[in-house]
Amino acid sequence: MNNWKQKAGLFLTSQAVSLFGSSLVQYAIIWYITLETQSGAMTTLATLCGFIPQVLISLFAGVWADKYSKKLLIILADGAIAVSTLMIAVLFLLSFDSMWLLFAVLAIRSLGSGIQTPTTTSFIPEITPEEHLMRVNGVNTTIQSVMLILSPAVSGALLANVELEYIFFIDVITAVIGISIFSFVKVSRRKQEQGKVEYFRSIREGLSYTKNHRLVSRMLGYMVLANILIAPLAILTPLMVTRTFGAEPWYLTLNEMVFFIGNILGGVLMSSWGGFPNRIQTIGLGCLGCGALSVLMGFPFPFAVYLVWMGLTGITMPMFNTPFITLFQEHVDPDMQGRVFSLISVVTGTVMPLAMVLFGPLADFVRIEYILIVTGILFVVGTVFLLKDKVLKTIVQMEKTPENDPAA
Repeated sequence: MNNWKQKAGLFLTSQAVSLFGSSLVQYAIIWYITLETQSGAMTTLATLCGFIPQVLISLFAGVWADKYSKKLLIILADGAIAVSTLMIAVLFLLSFDSMWLLFAVLAIRSLGSGIQTPTTTSFIPEITPEEHLMRVNGVNTTIQSVMLILSPAVSGALLANVELEYIFFIDVITAVIGISIFSFVKVSRRKQEQGKVEYFRSIREGLSYTKNHRLVSRMLGYMVLANILIAPLAILTPLMVTRTFGAEPWYLTLNEMVFFIGNILGGVLMSSWGGFPNRIQTIGLGCLGCGALSVLMGFPFPFAVYLVWMGLTGITMPMFNTPFITLFQEHVDPDMQGRVFSLISVVTGTVMPLAMVLFGPLADFVRIEYILIVTGILFVVGTVFLLKDKVLKTIVQMEKTPENDPAA
């Protein structure tokens, strides 16, 4: 328990500062490419550069997180992103402003994010007592939601008034500040892996552990289903707003704002309430609410009422995301958490885009409202199966003792 609140506070503050700078610059780069090229192909390429490297590096990052110092990994990843951004800023100042440099820095930043995401999630249990994990994860969710509101707004304002190369320096400055704050977080020395790490064997061990751990494998299955069914709600609603209510920019702005405000409120709720003692019940409540709201958004309500549904949907997201992460932090062996969370990053990073391969073209032939109603009903049905899953109930009620290890 040794000063855990101070450690958690310093860590979350450092991540908030770093995330703000990274998100701001990420938006600026994507928007700059979009505005300069006005090409769908170039915008798609930029998106892929920011997505594919993160997926490819995640499984290896999970091995590093389990074998080496998580604190050092987070610092190195954040530092590498800052250095690459600084190099691009200098090259732009020297008039080497090729568009391909931006694609390169997007790929490097994606690699850094692929290392940071699973490592950060598996680091939180090292500095937080188990009984407070839900609240700390809730605070972390709130911070991320606030940054997702602030960073695009600030990025857009800066891009309209300042050259891109000067915006790059913001990421460098926030990274330095974030790393400096994080350096004050003291963690116990972990036993370092001796000799050469066999990465593919370690990855296979992580996959095998995930497959054989009854709670992890079953929850991962439900998570895949949830990501498929939530894809239309997450991605197609702006298109639905444009088609149904109008193409004015303020419609889309309000749509995004109320969702992220709901996200913040949901994070505050989870950090203050902490959820039910049974994590599955909290996840189920959030999923039931999200599914029901998806159905409601498919009905022809006025725009003001639609915004209420969207805001409430934002509240439900942390209600199932936060306890889901907490449940894994509580039940996965500390030496396997990096690999398990890296696998989760890969799954969440690929399932939703793949689902949109189906839902995207379908939206050109079927009203999006109908898609939301059907997927919302299926989401509710899937949640009922989750809540009635006797295997999960048994595992969650078991004491975390060697003889009752759910991985056995």
